[in-house]
Amino acid sequence: MTAQTPQPIHLKDYRPPPFLVDEVDLVFDLGEPRTTVHARLAMRRNPACEDTAAPLVLDGIGLTLLSLDLDGEPLGDNRYAVDAEHLTIAEVPDRFTLDMATALAPQDNTALSGLYKSGGNFCTQCEAEGFRRIVYYPDRPDVLAVYTTTLVADRARYPVLLSNGNPTDRGETPDGRHWAKWHDPFPKPSYLFAAVAGDLVALEDSFVTRSGRTVPLHLWVRRPDLDQCGHAMASLKAAMTWDEQTYGLEYDLAVLNVVAVSDFNLGAMENKGLNIFNTALLLARPDTATDGDYQRIESVVAHEYFHNWTGNRITCRDWFQLSLKEGLTVFRDQHFSADHRSAAVKRIQDVRRLRAAQFPEDAGPTAHPVRPESYIEINNFYTPTVYEKGAEVIRMMRLLLGPDRFRAGFDRYVDRHDGQAVTCEDFVRAMEDAGGIDLGQFRRWYSQAGTPALTVDDHHDAAAGTYTLTVRQHTPATPGQPDKAPLHLPLAIGLLDAEGRELPTRLDGEAAATAGTRVLQLTEESQSFRFVDLPERPVPSVLRGFSAPVKLTPPPRERLLFLFAHDPDPFARWEAGQQLATDLILELSTAYRRQAPMVLAPAFVEAFGRTLAEGTGSSGRFDLAFLAEALTLPGLDFLADQAARIDIEALHAARQAVRQELAMALAAPLREAYERHADDGPYRTDPAAMGRRAYRNVCLDLLAAHPADDTGVALAIEQARTGRNMTDMLAALAMVSHLDRPDRETLLAAFAERWQDYPLVIDKWFALQAMSQRADTLAEVRRLTEHPAFDRKVPNRARALISSFAMGNPLRFHAATGGGYAFLADEVLAVDGLNPQLAARMVVPLGRWRRHDEGRQAAMRAELSRILAAEDLSKDVYEMVSQGLGDPARP
Repeated sequence: MTAQTPQPIHLKDYRPPPFLVDEVDLVFDLGEPRTTVHARLAMRRNPACEDTAAPLVLDGIGLTLLSLDLDGEPLGDNRYAVDAEHLTIAEVPDRFTLDMATALAPQDNTALSGLYKSGGNFCTQCEAEGFRRIVYYPDRPDVLAVYTTTLVADRARYPVLLSNGNPTDRGETPDGRHWAKWHDPFPKPSYLFAAVAGDLVALEDSFVTRSGRTVPLHLWVRRPDLDQCGHAMASLKAAMTWDEQTYGLEYDLAVLNVVAVSDFNLGAMENKGLNIFNTALLLARPDTATDGDYQRIESVVAHEYFHNWTGNRITCRDWFQLSLKEGLTVFRDQHFSADHRSAAVKRIQDVRRLRAAQFPEDAGPTAHPVRPESYIEINNFYTPTVYEKGAEVIRMMRLLLGPDRFRAGFDRYVDRHDGQAVTCEDFVRAMEDAGGIDLGQFRRWYSQAGTPALTVDDHHDAAAGTYTLTVRQHTPATPGQPDKAPLHLPLAIGLLDAEGRELPTRLDGEAAATAGTRVLQLTEESQSFRFVDLPERPVPSVLRGFSAPVKLTPPPRERLLFLFAHDPDPFARWEAGQQLATDLILELSTAYRRQAPMVLAPAFVEAFGRTLAEGTGSSGRFDLAFLAEALTLPGLDFLADQAARIDIEALHAARQAVRQELAMALAAPLREAYERHADDGPYRTDPAAMGRRAYRNVCLDLLAAHPADDTGVALAIEQARTGRNMTDMLAALAMVSHLDRPDRETLLAAFAERWQDYPLVIDKWFALQAMSQRADTLAEVRRLTEHPAFDRKVPNRARALISSFAMGNPLRFHAATGGGYAFLADEVLAVDGLNPQLAARMVVPLGRWRRHDEGRQAAMRAELSRILAAEDLSKDVYEMVSQGLGDPARP
């Protein structure tokens, strides 16, 4: 256990920084075994700070201080103090220049925070608090400064030298070294500082802004990866165009550099003018990347570019406001992707992700508001709540205001706060001021944790021609918040006639009817909405587009069947199918526990078959990408979230029974759909081509579930062997990975041999085996930790094997033996000594023990306690484990 119990930091204790930094001049002398950094800080007291005599306290971790000068005068040991995390100078003038030199060993930095080496290249990661591992500094987001950076390194080993902003000068030295100077004219916090030095090559292009400036674009990678950058470059240019057209935001520097590194704790980082990406989210080629990879790259490239304004030009006052930049920018990248692909499918994918990751977080011991009240380690709050739920909060504001008023509010926010470090409240206030709306109650979404539950009752009065919907909301208690107040949320609905046609709707008191979907505003615990001019009872379609991040009590099964077959709204139709399948699987899981026969309702098979037939018919109502989503059954994680008490074996057995029944009943149309959509043409990444592959592979997956016919399995084996792109090959190999037959081992071995020189593909190979449903999966995962290609120090590789098993394979992770829990605890302890951020993220599945049976609860708690008792535990892991045990550090 840690020698001293880490203490939480609270939002209520925020105070303005005692000192501000106007200019930062950095000189890096890069090398091994030592790198030196010379820093000159132009500083002054902050007039907003009440303590006018406060000492200067700078953050610093793991640094060797070589020199320290105040206004040109060297400071003796009696003038300052250094401890494990700070440098303190008791007396400084109101305005001064501080010069210092620090020494680092980047090659030994396995935590990948601050300055480190990846693939032989120097790179940085400073968000959230990595800059303090480079120089002593007031390392907080509300200290903004203008940076000038000079990098000096061996010319042969590190020919490329990059930093934030614009290049201003470069040169060479007689000893074979060279240097480059960069200047960023826009004040920024230290977390946005970046530097890269290495042997890299660039894919070069340019973008002409709406004002006519030509901006050079460079995507820097290792030479072998150069042919995998085209999609990322196209995505970047598309994002730049979209941000100008949609939000009127133009890129503001003379050049934009993007670098791919192989060792990275996160997905990517938006450093001003120098975005640094995990290779997994930048590199793609048809034979090495799946359609999902292509879509994620498009989304993340856009996300990091959009941060240039929502995160960089306007940044966070403090880390409690993290969703100010992340939730807003996730919303923006979702909007971008929806505009470039199927909007309905994009929304479905986003909701799947929210339900799989954020809803369980809201229901567990680490539940926290979108704007947390406290933290021990800020890296632990890069969570689905801050990101995905934060994006839903922005989406709800847009629904409440409408697109035009939302854009006016966004413009007000940018005009008012450009160049500032601000809060979530500042964003909401801009929306109120420009939109003419009171969002006082809506602000609770930022401060109140938990997922609201909605129930909807309806009543039709045929004689009066009225139809009333009564909606009730309730948010369950979460740690530190036992009592919840009602939220202000938009509820998108439509009313359908008996044929599934949209009815015009008019609320009592309205002058005119509204056609199609309309948005109701729910503000009370119970609220009724009465519609008039409806002599026939309508069928309600509720929560269209997932208009609010809530759990809606499903309507009766016959209504779900109707909506699944007839709802013209794509999302609502998909949702009806998911809820219907969930209801049936939960029912069958109960039968499994009773050892009773599991019989699937014929009406569901019929409705499922009608949806399948749309992929081979000519109705054209829905594209194949949507149909692929509609034909995908809910995953085990979502089913577990819906169950009152989790029985993972029963849920798996019931889900498998449904798949088998569908395969037997629909074998012929599934085979026809699979063969009809075969494609021998070149690989394309347009929505139609991706939709066709998705639909075809869903059909194959169901066909392979047939318990008495090996046709589907044979087709999957053949596709895994001969697939013409990674999407088809990996989809089939995933099906084969569950089998107990020699073909599995042969195909996996051939795959590993073919792609052994492509780390991102080998990551997929590890993940496939980690997520296998075979009974011996845990033993195989343990063996794979000894594989020569496995390395815990590489985040992508550790996530591919360890996290894929613990988070992507609930059936085997939650085996009754508890072996999966012990394995994860062992790996958390092993990784914590190397990379605390990575280890803390691995802990999450162990904290979700509360709704399992008593035996599993005890086993998970025992492993959490074992981790907590370890010596020298990082505060990252300490926070996650203590909260998982039910002793949260924050109130």
